[in-house]
Amino acid sequence: MKKASLAGAFFVSAIWLSAAQAFCPTAAGLTSVSVQRVVDGDTLRLTDGRNVRMIGLNTPELGKQGRGDEPFAVAARKHLQALVDDSGGRVGLRLGKQAKDHYGRTLAQIYSASGVNLQAQMLAAGLGFQVAVAPNVDLVACQQAAERSARQAGLGLWRQSPVVKAQHIQRSGFAIVSGRVSKVQRNRGGIWIELQGSLVLRVAPNLFGQFDSARLQALNGKQIEARGWVIDRSQRGGLPKGQRRWLLPLTHPSMLHMPR
Repeated sequence: MKKASLAGAFFVSAIWLSAAQAFCPTAAGLTSVSVQRVVDGDTLRLTDGRNVRMIGLNTPELGKQGRGDEPFAVAARKHLQALVDDSGGRVGLRLGKQAKDHYGRTLAQIYSASGVNLQAQMLAAGLGFQVAVAPNVDLVACQQAAERSARQAGLGLWRQSPVVKAQHIQRSGFAIVSGRVSKVQRNRGGIWIELQGSLVLRVAPNLFGQFDSARLQALNGKQIEARGWVIDRSQRGGLPKGQRRWLLPLTHPSMLHMPR
């Protein structure tokens, strides 16, 4: 009976592993590194002293400076810790085309000892959001698929919709917002997509090549969903007349869901 149970557990585990690899296939040429500790749901501290920010994944924030933990922040850290432990405390690193962020953290895709992308596992568990910041966008499609599976199943963060209506934005930070486009314009500062309320989306000029400008221009009057880091422009010395308070820079087309 014990043998049968173990065999059954191995069989289920093998199926799960195969499903996880279907999202993001195993990568070649990985650098094996040792993890000192899991900082939060999307950041690792390595024994060589590097802090690694996981490309393609954004998890809820742990409490800092007197603020409480965001929902599922602790669950995300614990799940990532379990994945690292299952990998024997060592993971495979593949650096992004942009290898560091403005905080000096290493940017990388992370893989378990068995070759499974840990970002995809976190997304499939519903414990993080898929994000894309050019040029580190190689695994966007498979990580989107991992998130979509959790969203459809109502797992973790998707148990209740985290999507906020554009007119209800009240603070800066990461958000998934929905709203109707009231205006689209292009100038030297970028392509600006205004939503009903006080939120505007922006595609910077250096990212024009990543987006289909014609599709963006055709969004006027359409209902859309966007994600990214919202900025409060009123904290920059006041708002010029007619300027929207909240700005959400779009970093890749996958951060904007447009109707077909």
